[in-house]
Amino acid sequence: MALRSSFRLFMLIVAMACAGLLLPSAKAADPGDVRVYPPSGEGLSRQFVVSVGGKEVPVYSAKVAPGDAVRRWKAMDDIAHSGTYFDEASFAAFDVAGAVTVTVTCPDEVQAAKILPASCQIRPAIAGKCVSFTVPGPANLTLEVNGNTISSLHLFANPMETAVPRADDPNVIYFAPGIHDVAEGIKVGSGKTVYIAGGAVVRGTGSGGGAVFLLQGDHITLRGRGIIDGGLCPIHSRNLLAVRGQDISVEGVILRDSSTWNVPIRQSDRVVVKNIKVLGCRANSDGIDICNSRDVTVEDCFVRTLDDLIVVKTDRGQGPVRHVVVRHCVLWNQVAHALSVGAELREDVDDVLFTDCDVIHDIGREWTLRIFHADAATIRQVQFKNLRIAESRKLISLWIGKTIWSRDEQRGHIKGVTFENITAAADPLKIELKGFDADHAVEDARFENVVINGQPLDVAHVQANAFVERVVVKP
Repeated sequence: MALRSSFRLFMLIVAMACAGLLLPSAKAADPGDVRVYPPSGEGLSRQFVVSVGGKEVPVYSAKVAPGDAVRRWKAMDDIAHSGTYFDEASFAAFDVAGAVTVTVTCPDEVQAAKILPASCQIRPAIAGKCVSFTVPGPANLTLEVNGNTISSLHLFANPMETAVPRADDPNVIYFAPGIHDVAEGIKVGSGKTVYIAGGAVVRGTGSGGGAVFLLQGDHITLRGRGIIDGGLCPIHSRNLLAVRGQDISVEGVILRDSSTWNVPIRQSDRVVVKNIKVLGCRANSDGIDICNSRDVTVEDCFVRTLDDLIVVKTDRGQGPVRHVVVRHCVLWNQVAHALSVGAELREDVDDVLFTDCDVIHDIGREWTLRIFHADAATIRQVQFKNLRIAESRKLISLWIGKTIWSRDEQRGHIKGVTFENITAAADPLKIELKGFDADHAVEDARFENVVINGQPLDVAHVQANAFVERVVVKP
């Protein structure tokens, strides 16, 4: 323990010495611009020391999908041992009100540093083992040092928390800083608030008891700056957070190492998921699954998981999906889909908008943007707009067919899909449109101002089968 403390003290002194190595445009932070939270008591990352506005921020570790592709596919396919295939990344969270100076001290000399998403246009200064830069305000950023994309540092700069609930409020379930183990699921009913303070880690344990938190009812809130962790749960045993109700809000928390879907939203209306951060490395560790729900907004989130990131699905007899907006999210796709509808689509889907998102990496074997239709519903009016994709191996797919996920005998329909104002780096460039037959076609696909590898999309790049009707590419 003394050795670790001495190491961290040394690294902090080095970080403080680096604080003057800023870009010319950077300003010294007002201490009131930054709020940091105490460490939880679990072991911290030894890879980075982070100082924000002169204040040290605890840096935590998270298991992420392996960089090696063979081990990454095993993490998905060898389900019984899924949790044994992983590398480690780091993350730190803090609150800001305006521009602040961030200094990161690394264990080795820094030769190169990159901050993602590129759309933030943050360029770091490098000196020795230090990287310094200015964060203009709330953002979900990733720092990659010396070309290491896997063991990166995620920096979650939250907006300042306001109106923090009182611990003694009878309608509040309050988790103070420290480690809290939850063996049985916590059912949160109508009118209740769960607050997980910065510096708190709530750990689901064991395989029973359902979701660690089940938000079921009306007018429910879960919020905070703490961590919900599933690392002690066996594979496929417990969601970290499940939603089923009306007028529900989830904000600010970090979800780590779920044993299955992180946040399923089922049969719900008027749900807002804002500024959550999801880090997962196990099979079926989907980020946010919007199932048979209406008027759902997901915004300002960060998702890096082994399986699907943000996806829309419908099960039979549980109602349609209508009016879904996913916006201003930062996504890292490791195996499956980044933004998608499907595969389970047994009730209709109408009016889904994915907009103003950054895909900072896609090293998966599935698709970045997809409608994956394996059942009988009608999918209409899905828009992919204003998206920035830094890396993709399989870019766009609209597909109707039969797979192991199919449950309906009949196939369905895809009608009216727009791809607009999209920039992407794609190697190789893959765009597929595949209907099932003449009665189950992909209809009215529109591509407008789509730029791939620096060049406007050409209609020749769109591979369509005989069961695709009315494709428009502009300009």
